[in-house]
Amino acid sequence: MTAQQPAPTSLSPVARGNIARRPLTRAEVEAFGTELDALRDRTLADIGEADARYIKRIYAAVRYTEALGRGLLFFGLFPPAWVLGTLLLGVSKILENMELGHNVMHGQYDWMNDPRFDGKTYEWDVVGTSDSWRKTHNFQHHTYTNVKGMDDDIGYGLLRLFPEQRWRPFYLFQPIIAVIFALMFQWGVAIQDLRLGRYFAGKMTREELAEQFRPVGRKMRRQLLKDYVFFPLLAGPFFLPVLLGNLVANGLRNLWTYMIIFCGHFTANVEVFPKEMVENETRGEWYLRQLRGSSNLRGGKLFHIMSGNLSHQIEHHLFPDIPARRYAELSRDVRAICDRYGIYYNTGSLASQFGQVVWRILRYAFPSKPVKLAGKTLVAD
Repeated sequence: MTAQQPAPTSLSPVARGNIARRPLTRAEVEAFGTELDALRDRTLADIGEADARYIKRIYAAVRYTEALGRGLLFFGLFPPAWVLGTLLLGVSKILENMELGHNVMHGQYDWMNDPRFDGKTYEWDVVGTSDSWRKTHNFQHHTYTNVKGMDDDIGYGLLRLFPEQRWRPFYLFQPIIAVIFALMFQWGVAIQDLRLGRYFAGKMTREELAEQFRPVGRKMRRQLLKDYVFFPLLAGPFFLPVLLGNLVANGLRNLWTYMIIFCGHFTANVEVFPKEMVENETRGEWYLRQLRGSSNLRGGKLFHIMSGNLSHQIEHHLFPDIPARRYAELSRDVRAICDRYGIYYNTGSLASQFGQVVWRILRYAFPSKPVKLAGKTLVAD
């Protein structure tokens, strides 16, 4: 294989897109996959006590910030206590959602044999069930990343974010729907696996829908009782400040997770793929599809922790079961490998990447002829 020159970062989005879409030769794809497998093996061999200490500290931070936040909200008639309590509770919920729950449920810490960090049994602090997430996200999204018709995270059944999606009049409202979806993000994820579209299209009976909704309904009821009944009642005369504090903390988590997740998959140069692409897909092709279906965010250490290290979405999709605290280190090697093969490494600031997401939401709300996916390939035969 002939080494390629690193992709200049000053290129326009269109030029960067052309680089990203350059098919590799079959030999290049095989070598690319071998290099990433070797990187994965080296990292797995080094995982140990430092990773265990890290996730235990995150676990403690979630518990302490939650206790402190809820405690301050009990004095919520005093505005500074309400503001600080709400922010601390919001931080706790974000950490629990992103760095603890999400990463533990990917199985990143199963090797510890600690029931607190068992990816198969962990239940997180959101209205959606962990079992549903393990099916729609851990398996479906990560296996069929950005494959149209197989990855339900493409627009979540509500939004048209790629020109390859067929336009319908409903999408004219998507700028408004996108804002509502951001505010209610945990609820949207909770009902994702119910596939309500099938019910409204007459492809699912009411009884089948009710059966699927039963565990989801139980989890929703438990979360609502905890945040909007139990803790407010515990505060007695300060019922209302506590209820409002919980409402705002949940809202902050919704907006933050929405922003991080959308920036990981819906920026300008992220691509979607046809179903045919996963037939007989090699390890190298799988890596390449993950890379071209993801995008990163630049930021400091605290920013990466608060995003659950999903700011390194590329590394997360290449190695979803490796502890996320490793992604920053892995990103340097992944980027160097991409440079050698002339593959565009999609990264940018939060403002830049989210601006591209907003552009997609606005642009594809309007009619356009669907771009055909048939014949798209990652490999030049």
